[in-house]
Amino acid sequence: QVQLVESGGALVQAGGSLRLSCLASRIIFSSTHMAWYRQAPGKGRELVGGISTGGTASYAVAAKGRFTISRDNAKSTVYLQMNSLKPEDTAVYYCNADQRLSGLLPWGQGTQVTVSS
Repeated sequence: QVQLVESGGALVQAGGSLRLSCLASRIIFSSTHMAWYRQAPGKGRELVGGISTGGTASYAVAAKGRFTISRDNAKSTVYLQMNSLKPEDTAVYYCNADQRLSGLLPWGQGTQVTVSS
């Protein structure tokens, strides 16, 4: 069964940085366009950004200029480097296939990011 395991979430102060990781198993990772999503309290899940199989990344407006998505196909892992964090970035962060390009995989448990002001 496909498994996505996110890690790296923490409580950080505004202006700080975090690096999230997502290990994917039982998929052909190198052939899967991946993405990061987040869900803030009381809100729906939203796309943060995605990375193609070739390594080209794209970002939502809220993430552009502060977040960087990368991938390591040899490790079946996708990363989300988050800098200049703001309280409004507080959310549970998930990785999954890029829904704009393919169907979604079963969701993992996510990782909590809390940014204090």
